[in-house]
Amino acid sequence: MKKEQIEEQKIGQFAEILSDSEYVVFLGGAGVSTESGIPDFRSRNGLYHKKEKRFSKYKPEYLLSYECLKCEPEIFFDYYRKNLDARSIEPNAAHKVLAGMEQAGRLKGIITQNIDGLHQKAGSINVQEIHGTIWHNHCISCGKEFGSDYIFESSEAVPHCTECGRIVRPDVTLYGEFLPQEAYQNSISMIGKADCLIIGGTSLEVGSAAQLAHMYHGKYLVIINKGKTKLEGKANLVFHDSIGKIMRAIE
Repeated sequence: MKKEQIEEQKIGQFAEILSDSEYVVFLGGAGVSTESGIPDFRSRNGLYHKKEKRFSKYKPEYLLSYECLKCEPEIFFDYYRKNLDARSIEPNAAHKVLAGMEQAGRLKGIITQNIDGLHQKAGSINVQEIHGTIWHNHCISCGKEFGSDYIFESSEAVPHCTECGRIVRPDVTLYGEFLPQEAYQNSISMIGKADCLIIGGTSLEVGSAAQLAHMYHGKYLVIINKGKTKLEGKANLVFHDSIGKIMRAIE
């Protein structure tokens, strides 16, 4: 059987799985957003391999850690502004198909490791952001909330609160911090109810997503990722392909 025929057959199986499922959940990672032009973290062309002289003496994980925010805030905000500003990025095919599936009642919700807000931009409603988001910021002292532009547009090297003068930080889960409790608990609940879990754009190397994936004991597991992903041995279907391409095919 030719490769194209095998792919077509697998797409047909995917469509059948979705038709036979009542509670479909999508668990996604950086690979969902790379097709919008946002680099992932660990691949050869990822964020952690960018050579910027100002940051070369630091470990990549440190630059996005609570320790860096606390001890070297100027370095933290410089790196954050230069590398995590996704405000002008647009959703890709995968985001749009998933939003359409939710609106049609075929998808119950999305669990994402991404902080770019592209799922919501595409129209998705039930999105659990287990690593936070760049779209909200708050004062570390009084809790006053600020919009997405506040940090990126601030003329201060370290943005400060207009109320109490303390540092304003992004609502992003940094290395060394706990995950947002509400989003994670909601994710656990969704995984528990799911009879079909689609895992896309993640190798499941990051603990939070891997833990959620291992909690899943539903009927169907579908994995879509260009590279190898843990749990492939337990999956009903595995696609090593573009997530946008596969999601368009079952639209």
